Amino acid sequence: MERFDAIVVGTGQAGPALARDMAGRGMRVAILERHLVGGTCVNTGCIPTKTLVASARVAHVARRAADFGVRIAGRVAVDMKAVKARTKRVSGASNKAVTKGLESNPKIELIRGHGRFEGPRVVGVNGRLLTAPRIFLNVGGRATRPDIAGLATVPYLVNSSILELDVLPKHLVIVGGSYIGLEFGQMYRRFGSEVTILQRGPRLVPREDEDVSQAIREILEAEGVRVVTNAECLAAEKRGRNVVVRARGKKPITGSHLLLAAGRAPNTHDLGVEKAGIALDESGYIRVDDELRTTADGVWALGDCNGRGAFTHTSYNDYEIVSANLFERKKRKRGAKPRRVTDRIPAYALYIDPPLGRCGMTEREARESGRRVLAAKYFMENVGRAFERSETAGFMKVLVDAKTERILGASLLGIEADEVMHTLLDLMYADAPYTVVTKAMHVHPTVSEYLPSLFYGLEPLEPVRATRTSSRS
Repeated sequence: MERFDAIVVGTGQAGPALARDMAGRGMRVAILERHLVGGTCVNTGCIPTKTLVASARVAHVARRAADFGVRIAGRVAVDMKAVKARTKRVSGASNKAVTKGLESNPKIELIRGHGRFEGPRVVGVNGRLLTAPRIFLNVGGRATRPDIAGLATVPYLVNSSILELDVLPKHLVIVGGSYIGLEFGQMYRRFGSEVTILQRGPRLVPREDEDVSQAIREILEAEGVRVVTNAECLAAEKRGRNVVVRARGKKPITGSHLLLAAGRAPNTHDLGVEKAGIALDESGYIRVDDELRTTADGVWALGDCNGRGAFTHTSYNDYEIVSANLFERKKRKRGAKPRRVTDRIPAYALYIDPPLGRCGMTEREARESGRRVLAAKYFMENVGRAFERSETAGFMKVLVDAKTERILGASLLGIEADEVMHTLLDLMYADAPYTVVTKAMHVHPTVSEYLPSLFYGLEPLEPVRATRTSSRS
């Protein structure tokens, strides 16, 4: 039995940061990785996909060059081999940086292999048995395969394998109309593919408000993406080099490539959690308390595997919560409260173009909260920067508690919305009233300068009236 001060299983966003943190405190740490160092974000998630999004946007803007008085001789062509090579360079640089940071630390041993529990606080890897008083699980998740008849007999892609494509699909059929499916859908449409998105429910991204879902659909359809809703996929079959997908009540759809983007599952199925006394929920996520402790003493779960957030930023925040509670709390004054998962405000972005920035409550959640809610909507066609760049799709919407004047939530769909959102998110964390924004002087011309105009339109949630009067200058 080899003894360490701590064992970290998985090298996603939380694991390496925690390992370096503990090593800096003089602890001897073993960190295990069975596949690619850096986890989903670095290798198959945020970094490579947003690199592809950037290439797709350049192609899109180049095709619109004449709208801005710029002439490009000849047809705009996309070299998918070059696009893939660039993506590999960017993603690979991040992978190497994380790997070097772990391998060069004398207090950290990076072990490449599949770790699984062999007993309470005992992890086996490559024939070795490791033990530590503290074990941290950061094992991430994987794409799920929907229950579609014949799927095992047809070639298909998921979010990771599609990154290996260096050819342009003639017709990409996507099963799943949520965040991953929409990003890849717009991206490949801009590269030049015909794209069809099949969504099981009545609207795209059902987590969002209906007006947001509808606006996103309009943005995609305006670029030529075909969206089919209420399309429950029943069967798939191979026909020559193509794949045919059949959905209930719809005509069969034939595509050259099939992408499955219908959800993700945690990597807990082969972790041996039963030997360690770690409980899972009905979906396979590790059950954790508000400080991310599992049901096994001395074991914590961070990142996608705990079901408390499915983003890089929530995973890193998990690390911050665990580190603060374990190592910093004693330094604070006696009686200091621990950091908790429930203290954080939900926030994320959808990286279609223009992006969606989301924080706090949706309209449904605000109504169900029992508060008196004020709401306002401001269309991006009235925002100077958006108008100047001829990118006026979308709107900004905010929800406010009528009594306390605190911001409850926001949906910002439009140019630079993923950045502008943080102004509102920071106010929410500061527990400051929305009037702080309306009294501040903002720089012109920006998107953020229109936040006061947005708040000036606040009215009771029912009905929400959109401000269409232009105030461009």
